Amino acid sequence: MTHHTIRLRDMAKALELSTSTISKALRDSYEISQETKSKVLAYAAEVGYHPNNIAKSLKEGRSRTIGVVICSIDNNFVSQILNGIDRHCNSRGYNMIIMQSKESNDQEKKCVELLYARGIDGLLISPAIETDDVTHLIKLHQQGLPIVLFDRISDQLNVPKVTSDNEKGAFLATEHLLQNGYKKIAVLCSHSKLNINVERLAGYRQALKHHGIPFREELIKPCKLNCAALLRESLLQAMQELMSANEIPDAILATSDQISTQCLNIIHQLGYRIPQDIALIGFTNAELAEALNPSLSTINQPADEMGELAAQKLLDLIEQKDTASLPVTKLNTSLIIRNSSEAKMAKH
Repeated sequence: MTHHTIRLRDMAKALELSTSTISKALRDSYEISQETKSKVLAYAAEVGYHPNNIAKSLKEGRSRTIGVVICSIDNNFVSQILNGIDRHCNSRGYNMIIMQSKESNDQEKKCVELLYARGIDGLLISPAIETDDVTHLIKLHQQGLPIVLFDRISDQLNVPKVTSDNEKGAFLATEHLLQNGYKKIAVLCSHSKLNINVERLAGYRQALKHHGIPFREELIKPCKLNCAALLRESLLQAMQELMSANEIPDAILATSDQISTQCLNIIHQLGYRIPQDIALIGFTNAELAEALNPSLSTINQPADEMGELAAQKLLDLIEQKDTASLPVTKLNTSLIIRNSSEAKMAKH
């Protein structure tokens, strides 16, 4: 008999136990003694038994698989979120299928359609930069698909959401620069209408107002995050415009990890020194931030925790454990000070 044909009843017959006992032993039930569990597990390994997950899914009425749609898997911040999602899914016996939108709204829709067709139990999604309208998600939610938004969220969809306190993060970053003597702070951001962009700009403006610094629209430079080539091109253009103005900025707040690291390279390329000519602070969790030259001051976001909490909320919805209201959970952000935002008076 090959491992392809081994069933619970075959194991029960061979071990002279009931199929119920075999099933409970494999599920590590407290009702079964450790001796019996060890005996069953040893035999299962010997004959190459694999549970019939399809049959189990049909019986339970769910696939025990969730879909996860992200912007890009090569993003360090996103990778940390995925670690949190994966850990929680594993702890509760769920698998995940990861798909990338590549910041395209059309690609995002295709990802979601494909995942839904695959029979996922629920969807975790961080909308693409291009996604201003989430009608495609609203329709699936109305059809009964559990959905949780993470990192980038939308008010259009009444589902659980897990994000960072972006406004506080931008406030802390801007205030830090102001306290270090910088008064002309430019912002390099995305062109998106999603929460992360809106909230970070709001935090920046709030900090300026709090310290009596007038807001200047010309210091805000939206960039294209659709792909690496477009980002670099738009960042280079933004930096050239800023540094050729009559009154050049003395500091930059970069509102995403992609912008932060690319911006540092472009500033060097244009022949400026950080922080001697212009200070820089960004939003990133990359370990690279410490190793950059100079080391990059950043707003840290709890990415791993965000992933784990988002997964927990989704699985609770799937298993109908979450019957409460649907709040937005904002995780705390913190300022990590490094050399790129060194105080003006401390420069040599």
